[in-house]
Amino acid sequence: MFTRLTTSARRVRRGVLAHRRLLAFLLTAAAVAIGLSAARPHPPDTTTMAVASRDLPVGAVIGAADLTEVETDPSQLPADLAETPIGERLAAPLRRGEPVTDVRLVGPDLTEGRPDLVAVPVRLPDAEMAGLLRVGDTVDLYATDPATAETAQVTTDTLILSLPHRAEPTGDDSVAQAKSEGIGAANTSTGRLVIVGVAASSVEDVTSAGVGGYLTFAY
Repeated sequence: MFTRLTTSARRVRRGVLAHRRLLAFLLTAAAVAIGLSAARPHPPDTTTMAVASRDLPVGAVIGAADLTEVETDPSQLPADLAETPIGERLAAPLRRGEPVTDVRLVGPDLTEGRPDLVAVPVRLPDAEMAGLLRVGDTVDLYATDPATAETAQVTTDTLILSLPHRAEPTGDDSVAQAKSEGIGAANTSTGRLVIVGVAASSVEDVTSAGVGGYLTFAY
């Protein structure tokens, strides 16, 4: 029996020696694979963020179809990400893939970083004139009394915060609405809504000028 065991051991030894290169290669490959697996970083944690599913113009009211969810690194989330943007109006254009932040929406956040300003909506009677403006422009506002044709400066260095678009009544509908609200002829024009940033001390002057006269601006 001892002789048979010795013979078997010799055969195994000869087999190992005959295939030692192949065995060495396999063991090396296994060691490399184990090392790479151990060194491979774990997939990073991700979170969901809503971004624009298409290009959205200034003044657009955000709907559910305008947003899509993407996975992103939590550290990449904007600090001012809007929590519930659906139903809000854009104060600036939004490109496809961009997240919706508070400063992109019409609201008090328009004056973020400018505590000296208050956001005030005013209506310019000439929509084409308003179309010359761009967000970030600074202009002087003037009001003309339709009864006397006298013009007075209302503000200086007024910051244009937003130029939202909105469907307005036209023709007889706008006139009827103005009369029903007791508004004079100065406000029967549809014009265009503009949101400006003014000092708190100028809010009453700006709103009064918008109700009682024709507003215009100068650079």
